Amino acid sequence: MPGLVRQWPAWPEFGTTSAGNKDAKDPDFVGAKKAIIEEYGADSLRKSWIATCEKLRSVTDDIASQGSCIIPVLEAENVLANGFSEHELSQVRETGCFIVQGVIPHEEVKKLYQDLTQYVADNRSSIKGWPAETPSILRLYNSPTQNAIRTHPNQLRLQKILNDLWHDETGETSSDPLIYLDAVRDRPPHQPFLGLGPHIDAGSLCRWADPQYRKAYAQIFSGKPEAHDAWDLGARKNADQDLFHGGAHSTVLRSFQGWTALTRAAANEGTLLLVPNLPTTLAYMLLRPFFKPPQQEGDIMDASKWSLDDSGAFPGTMKPDSQRLSRSSHPHLRLEECLVHVPTMTAGDTIWWHTDVCHAVDPRHTGSENASVVYVPACPTTTINKRYVKKQLESTLAGRAPPDFGAGSGTDESRFKGYQGHDGINEDAKRALGYDL
Repeated sequence: MPGLVRQWPAWPEFGTTSAGNKDAKDPDFVGAKKAIIEEYGADSLRKSWIATCEKLRSVTDDIASQGSCIIPVLEAENVLANGFSEHELSQVRETGCFIVQGVIPHEEVKKLYQDLTQYVADNRSSIKGWPAETPSILRLYNSPTQNAIRTHPNQLRLQKILNDLWHDETGETSSDPLIYLDAVRDRPPHQPFLGLGPHIDAGSLCRWADPQYRKAYAQIFSGKPEAHDAWDLGARKNADQDLFHGGAHSTVLRSFQGWTALTRAAANEGTLLLVPNLPTTLAYMLLRPFFKPPQQEGDIMDASKWSLDDSGAFPGTMKPDSQRLSRSSHPHLRLEECLVHVPTMTAGDTIWWHTDVCHAVDPRHTGSENASVVYVPACPTTTINKRYVKKQLESTLAGRAPPDFGAGSGTDESRFKGYQGHDGINEDAKRALGYDL
């Protein structure tokens, strides 16, 4: 099928039970699970578990048969003018991901990529990368190219449309986009990358440990996973994603994470991989820690044979890291068949995925040119997001890295050759950057 991983990479496998799990006795892990079992009850959790695993059979069959073809591919001109059709909206709500082609004109992006490579060359000795052994993610946050991409009028218009897919009946938030600064990637051919296997961002243990966060998933824990609304900003806006601070966590709520391609991005050429399903995959990830597998390996895929696990075991969960998933710890996801490459992208195209969607970065790059993207998410206006973006702007103006990225490059970017800051940025972009906060 199109988009399948040819050979499973050497990504970590996570234990299925508390045995060998050093965090299983951590009071935060034990307390989080105990609180949910006491609030919702073992019977409700089991009801959700059985229903979710049953639904996953058809979901994973569908993904395995369609591969990357299941991911919607839309045209920017249509989306910017008309939003999403009912059919597109249905696809997006189910898959939780989609490509929007041509958000920024191809030739414009090609020139911006040339500018980036020159900027990096001029300041190479001051720029750090991650991971250290294959530093393709550059700890740059305010290069002229990044600022041009993230403040482009089409980006901001599109992000407002994406934020509008969420709803909040309290009236305390808005879909007006705020800009979250993140890094840029420029990965040369044949550079391996195993740093980002299957995972879900926006925190890990905090989804269960933070009372406000877990409340957003109440329907899943209470035996009604099909009733969960993954687009309820009112339920999600006050969740503490950084309850256990770590370098992988964003303080802000990103309604969608996103890449904007500066170059071609294709299967086995350093692109993105997704499990293109939101509601059922999310429910499974949240319920998985409450059940332990049967002794007989042949019974693993039979959800009814799994029993309640009230220990502190949370497979793939580490406080400072994103929520990790693996074949052994989350078998019903059938990751070998259902983690698929996104369709081919060219310069100026964007890929977006809901903040609760499982994704990974292609460990292989067998192409002939660099694979480069700017990380540009969509962020709605919430109290937490406004507070962070205000601090972020203060850091930028002082030459520091954004607050979520700590020391960053360890240098003052404003002193780099070719640095332009926010010169020439229009009023809409300045509002999104926090100048009015």
